[in-house]
Amino acid sequence: MGSLRFPFSLPQPPKPPQRPALRQAMAAAAVGAGVGLAISIALEPGACASGRGRKAGSEASPVWATLTLVETLPPTVIVEPRSGTKFPSVVDDGRRLLGIGVRYWKRPTSKRKNNITYTYGVYADESDVKRLRKKYGAFSVSELKGNKELIDDVLDQDLRMTIRLQIVNRTLSIRNLHETFAKVVENELQKHGGSNNKELLQRFNSIFMDDHKVIGNSIFDISRERGYILRIRINGKEIGKIESNLICKPLLDLYVGKNAYDKQALQDIQYTLASILQERSD
Repeated sequence: MGSLRFPFSLPQPPKPPQRPALRQAMAAAAVGAGVGLAISIALEPGACASGRGRKAGSEASPVWATLTLVETLPPTVIVEPRSGTKFPSVVDDGRRLLGIGVRYWKRPTSKRKNNITYTYGVYADESDVKRLRKKYGAFSVSELKGNKELIDDVLDQDLRMTIRLQIVNRTLSIRNLHETFAKVVENELQKHGGSNNKELLQRFNSIFMDDHKVIGNSIFDISRERGYILRIRINGKEIGKIESNLICKPLLDLYVGKNAYDKQALQDIQYTLASILQERSD
């Protein structure tokens, strides 16, 4: 294995904040998947979390990165710099990483690792995303970034997706997750009314009834499968599933839509979606 380590400066416009290194990492991972080389670019946590070499109140700072060439097969691994958690570039039989975000326990005055509840990676089936080319293929990447209609289509259409949560805060319980998820699902069901929605909510809540445990480093997967089937797994073990996009959509919206927890991650997700739509067909 050969390793090249070097510092280089990545410009970061003050607003909106950009994370070009993370996008380059995911792009490199995609290239690596095509040629059989795993290429990993990881932002070092210390450079971002500690703010070394940055004046107080400054938004821009040099970013240190490591480029490592590993003679192995994909998927490659992308590191979330604030927590050090690692995400594979591909999960669930070919779902591609679109972006990585952070969920904080509460709005912190300083975003340190001990304030992080969990990190999350957003994945989508590439072939499903490419079905949207008929509608968006004529638009450039810059035109598609921030396109509300594109995000609405991603949430509404039968696209296979996975949201992978990696638990960082050891005090987080399955009850905490359930309370958050149940609230947004109930709000969505109330918008649509209907006699079956109360039953849908009860079926959703029943998934969390058993004493499932989430601890530090646990992996919690929320997936939308073909046919608008919500599937939930903890450390690879399925704990329940339910068929309804009225359930799937509000949960995905927490990470992909207008209510996304991490707005920087949402920009990365939109950028990757736009790039996929512009890629040439095989």
